[in-house]
Amino acid sequence: MRIEVAGSTHVGMKRNHNEDNFLMLPEEFLFCVADGMGGHSSGEIASRIAVDELGEFYKLTAKDQDCTWPFKMDKARNYDENRLATGIKLANARIFEKASSESKYKGMGTTIVSVHFGQNGVYVGHVGDSRVYYFRGGALKQVTEDHSLLNDYLKAKKLSPEEVENFPHKNVIVRALGMKENVQVDVSRVEPQEDDVFLLCSDGLSGMVTDAQMQEILQRTPELEKACSQLIDMANAAGGNDNVTCVLARYHAA
Repeated sequence: MRIEVAGSTHVGMKRNHNEDNFLMLPEEFLFCVADGMGGHSSGEIASRIAVDELGEFYKLTAKDQDCTWPFKMDKARNYDENRLATGIKLANARIFEKASSESKYKGMGTTIVSVHFGQNGVYVGHVGDSRVYYFRGGALKQVTEDHSLLNDYLKAKKLSPEEVENFPHKNVIVRALGMKENVQVDVSRVEPQEDDVFLLCSDGLSGMVTDAQMQEILQRTPELEKACSQLIDMANAAGGNDNVTCVLARYHAA
């Protein structure tokens, strides 16, 4: 298995500091994006803790598969699913701990999306409204489901496109790391095909650029670094209301 990868982040056009962080750990086939929230620099710290803790957990468990995990394994999940969920739960615990112990970090949190290329499939773990897509055969498909108030409304009752556009609480997320001592992590599995491109992004991209526009860029730009730059440029051209982060990872079986 070989993974080509490119990633980039940009402060956007309206913010004065960047609270997004991303991780590219090709030796562990692990990639992730975190979008922090909280006053001052707290969001940036929360997202940095998230990607660092997840990365360190993968390095540790790769070296020592018998090491003690901080959370019990879920019997309904396989090893790879449990490993990803546990790494994210550990990140949540560290952020919650820091937010609880220092008043300046009170209320900080972060979203997280992560992709791990395992031996038996591609595993996607997430909390919040950052997203993972995969691009296959010219078509882009969303893997994750936003943990947002808007998405809850969409599931509960059908909203018209105009109602979605004017929804007053678009940025309210209903699940994030650091908010509570424990967190529910969604984990799904994708059976990869040769040349699949997995796209991980903060809502600074998905909130400004439509899926159709992202798909078009990936169709016409096979070079991952160029595609990454073009996606971020498009989000900024559309207003750049938030920090914008994008990671692209292309799968090769050999």
